[in-house]
Amino acid sequence: MIQTFLRPPRGVAELAADGVRVLGVLSIAVAFVGWNAVDVAVFALVLLGLVIPRFLGIRPALDATFGLVLLIAAWSAVLDLYEALLYWDLVVHFVANGLVAAVAYVVAVRFDVVPDPAQTRVPLGAIVVLTVAFGFTAGVVWEVAEWVGHTYIDTSIFVAYDDTIGDLVAGGLGSMVAGLGGRYLSGQSRYIPARRPVPASL
Repeated sequence: MIQTFLRPPRGVAELAADGVRVLGVLSIAVAFVGWNAVDVAVFALVLLGLVIPRFLGIRPALDATFGLVLLIAAWSAVLDLYEALLYWDLVVHFVANGLVAAVAYVVAVRFDVVPDPAQTRVPLGAIVVLTVAFGFTAGVVWEVAEWVGHTYIDTSIFVAYDDTIGDLVAGGLGSMVAGLGGRYLSGQSRYIPARRPVPASL
């Protein structure tokens, strides 16, 4: 994975994905100058999410889209767009949670936690169920983090029962959509050698 992370980008899509990571670094710098420590921490967490796909060598289109959506979600919080735009919170949860679930599924495939659809015939229903499970887990962790932030760090962080349930439902639906494309999304960048099939045990 280190070799994959350090490999120079090839093609327009991989350059775009690395460009999104540069935007992540710049966002931390801008937040440090113009906003507070909580906002800087949010972008630092986002940057961590931006580098994971680079280690995995996932499809650059998913890589770039995932990173861009994470940055949009973070900037929406910093600029108070969730309060200013009706239903924007649900839209972001639908898209972001779905992409997080897709990347989580790729992580599970790469570490052989779940079968690789490229090497083993995996029913689409199983892929969808696993992706939704990953998505709901990520959504619950996020909502808990919001509650911790509201309770112990900054009371301006909005927490409410209806908001939490709505976010989880939107995220779950987004994860289901991502699961439908799981066979494609779990593939690697075409510039990285395919993983060798794991030999069957005797």
